[in-house]
Amino acid sequence: MSDRVVVRIAQLAPALGDVPTNLERMLSAARDAAANGVDLLVFPELALTGYALRDHVPEVAIPLDSPEMNALREASRGVSIAFGFVEETPDHRFFNSAAYLEHGEIVHVHRKVHLPTYGLFEEGRYFASGESVRAFETRFGRFAMLVCEDVWHLPIPYLAALDGAIALLVLSAGPTRGLDHEGHAKSSSAWERLLLTYASSLTMYVVYANRVGFDDGVEFWGGSEIVDPAGTVALKGRYHDPDQPTAPIDLDLVRRERIQTPLLRDERLPLVIAELARIQEKRRETLPGLSAEDRQRTESSAEERE
Repeated sequence: MSDRVVVRIAQLAPALGDVPTNLERMLSAARDAAANGVDLLVFPELALTGYALRDHVPEVAIPLDSPEMNALREASRGVSIAFGFVEETPDHRFFNSAAYLEHGEIVHVHRKVHLPTYGLFEEGRYFASGESVRAFETRFGRFAMLVCEDVWHLPIPYLAALDGAIALLVLSAGPTRGLDHEGHAKSSSAWERLLLTYASSLTMYVVYANRVGFDDGVEFWGGSEIVDPAGTVALKGRYHDPDQPTAPIDLDLVRRERIQTPLLRDERLPLVIAELARIQEKRRETLPGLSAEDRQRTESSAEERE
């Protein structure tokens, strides 16, 4: 296992609903990456399908043993690959998922936990929510993957770091929303502040792969980047245009930063767990509209504590 990893972010514009076209572009990108010494190739959220799918979700969904997945698995023999797709499970649920492929195998699948259903977003109408956050072993060390909105909920990256991840791959389809006083998209500025905060406070690499192009009149701003554990932007993609920013990263920097700033070492998990249990119990008592599922989870947690 080498500390030096050459990472490329495939900042592309997926063709909406056109899986064959997107697959061929991704396979071509994988061949080019392998030929040019890239170790890890990261695609955006829903790279295989495009984002604004709505009722077409079932038409573009694939199971994990699909021909499309098998083709990408084969491509991962030359370069490790992370990409977003619509996953169909055997019980015919549909997830906004991210897969990590390596040495011809599916190493890990993350199902998006938080589905935005507000403003221009309507994912909750079409997808099921993921129910876990796990770090996983790669040939480079222990990584984790999240999908877009997951990162806006503070506990999710925190859990990934506590589970041992030294790098967080964030696959995104971030739309352009609003302009700041300098003419930049407010959404891009917000994302950049957020990623820097996670990288420095969790002392881990954050690799952000965001798409470009348009879906149904919505523009996506790109600006993919890598932020290192010291909070420095190590790599930056262009705004609004396709790009394939590529650079080596030094994973030993995680070790050095965690020695110098041992924030994760000093986390007080028993306190966090106890206070969350207290807050959950308080909500259960004060919110009569709590769902049966949440009530059952609360009661199960209480039983385990006893």
